[in-house]
Amino acid sequence: MVETKINWHSELDDPEAFRAFAHEAVDLAADYLAALSERPVYQRMSPEARMNLLEAPLPETGMPAGTLLDRFQTEVMPWPMGNGHPRFFGWVNSPPTAIGIVAELLAATMNPSCAGGDHAAIYLERATVRWLMELMGFPTEGSMGILVSGGSMASLTGLATARQWASTCDGWNVRDNGVGAGDRMTLYVSSETHTTVIKAAELLGIGNRQVRVVPAGADFRMDISALEAAVTADRNAGYRPFAVVGSAGTVSTGAIDPLDDIADLCAEHRLWFHVDAAYGGPGVLDTRVAPHFSGMERADSLAIDPHKWLSVPVECGCVFVRDGTLLRETFSLVPPYVQVEEGKGIGGLPWYAEYGFQQSRGFRALKTWMSLAHAGREGLSQTIRRHNELAQYLAERIDDHPNLDVVVAPVLSIVCFRYVPATGVAGVEALNALNKTIMERIQAGGEAFVTQALLDGVFALRANVLHFSTTESDIDALVDVVAQVGDCLVAERPGSDLTP
Repeated sequence: MVETKINWHSELDDPEAFRAFAHEAVDLAADYLAALSERPVYQRMSPEARMNLLEAPLPETGMPAGTLLDRFQTEVMPWPMGNGHPRFFGWVNSPPTAIGIVAELLAATMNPSCAGGDHAAIYLERATVRWLMELMGFPTEGSMGILVSGGSMASLTGLATARQWASTCDGWNVRDNGVGAGDRMTLYVSSETHTTVIKAAELLGIGNRQVRVVPAGADFRMDISALEAAVTADRNAGYRPFAVVGSAGTVSTGAIDPLDDIADLCAEHRLWFHVDAAYGGPGVLDTRVAPHFSGMERADSLAIDPHKWLSVPVECGCVFVRDGTLLRETFSLVPPYVQVEEGKGIGGLPWYAEYGFQQSRGFRALKTWMSLAHAGREGLSQTIRRHNELAQYLAERIDDHPNLDVVVAPVLSIVCFRYVPATGVAGVEALNALNKTIMERIQAGGEAFVTQALLDGVFALRANVLHFSTTESDIDALVDVVAQVGDCLVAERPGSDLTP
């Protein structure tokens, strides 16, 4: 038999050819990062650019690697989301750490399946999760954590464990019997809780009708009295309250629920306590706001996204569960083809596939481990502290401006504010329309990027400081562009005709 190589693969099979191609790619990445602050934060794609990507046919014969790199440079790179720019203040999308970018290449080079086994990626993930637990003050003894895609999967995993716990406490097993035996289970969230928690309840068979939305107070934190009243009323009506979700930094305002009070209530009523710390959890590293997080360490499960405030490249979320054995009981189902014995062959620690839904799992730990280790605890703390300081600075600049108002004073790195001209615009609806148009103009203009929050019927501009290179001058530029766009809109549109 004549041995042959696949042609498309052989182009980069030679180590020197691969080295040269990779160097070109690294140069392209370095040039891109160096020029980011000089380009628009965001620009809409042209119709032609969209069609070039949408309608491109799969080549019949393979394209040369250099051609593909050129196409990436001309057809993809010019149209970023914008979150690499220091004036991007939208949603909770951070820039990637430089070392995390390199780690992605190295992880792909090894390309292990992190379902389990006795290889380095598995032990690195154990260490990385322990680091994250220690940073958040979460107990490590007896606990277990697993890296997942993001906060959505982290909360889903935590609440699946809560459902398993509740069914076992009640003398049945949801894995054996399905959710029919628990069709009276109720989950408690704040009006500010992220919608992914509602999705999790739907997927778990609880149903959104049995998710109780507890009102938040004027500070956008969960009302504990209302929570206790809801739990008591449901229990008296024959429902089975089983879990409460507290937020350690909501995505709209950065509000931190009274976590200690929630933990006390959960202990009293024997409820599972899940904390959504996907965005705000690292805020505990700022000693000035750390007291707000008291009680987070008492959670039964906790979700955090290293790809948010810790700037690990997307995707990387993490869930901690205080009772590691329970997490394994919730998910463990080992098919015969991966059954191994500890200390023999590839057998090692219990497989990660037993602690979550995924069987095939990528090497997320490397970029997380390298990013955390490169910064160290002090570097991470300094960054978090700096972002919170910049948010306070933004609030001060807004307070000093005659046409800008802070809607919610910042606790963490989020500031919600709006443009309110002294004359010419009256009524909530007109102001909401004006500020919506301001946001859209700013996004399209490319000088900065903000998103929105709807707070008790008020449309607010929302700025989240997450970039490690953002400075006071970037904050000043944001304030200036909001004021300028608002002034122009009021001047060009008479009365309250302020629709886009």
